[in-house]
Amino acid sequence: MITFADLVDSALGDLRAALGSIQDEQLATLRAMILDAPRVFLAGKGRSGLVMRGFGMRLMHLGLHAYVVDDVTTPGIGADDLLLIGSGSGRTPSLVRYAEIATAQGAPIALFTIADQSPVRDYAALTIRIPAHSPKLADGGGVSTTLPMGSLFESALNLLLDLVTVQLMDEMNVEEPEMYARHANLE
Repeated sequence: MITFADLVDSALGDLRAALGSIQDEQLATLRAMILDAPRVFLAGKGRSGLVMRGFGMRLMHLGLHAYVVDDVTTPGIGADDLLLIGSGSGRTPSLVRYAEIATAQGAPIALFTIADQSPVRDYAALTIRIPAHSPKLADGGGVSTTLPMGSLFESALNLLLDLVTVQLMDEMNVEEPEMYARHANLE
């Protein structure tokens, strides 16, 4: 049986490989899109959706106006707002529909995905591809992994968005205590 330490080493190597192709220029563009948008909307389904929700929380902690699509208090998207979509396949029907609506309203889209081509990618102004394995894609999608199912994409996406949060903190000159002051207190 493989040891836990071996699994940790393997998973960390897989994360490095999956995130290694992301370019600083892509992330600079993403950060500019986030900071230029009056409001940021986040969408994803399944585990990818949970990661996007977590990033929405961090954007709120930064003092930005962030909304998770499908929450009952989320307003309608408008021109110049930003839609961030996390979707390994880029083919989830509801996410394709969100991309269509955002485009019709004049809101740009940034997509985090595994897929080289997809319906959501056709709408995206920025696509950040995380070449991770997925059983949903015919070619497997990219980096093979010890992790099950789409876990490498979801884990890499989570880490990527945490690192983007650190970069935003630096650009916005926001310290952790200021973020914590916005943390939920009805717990």
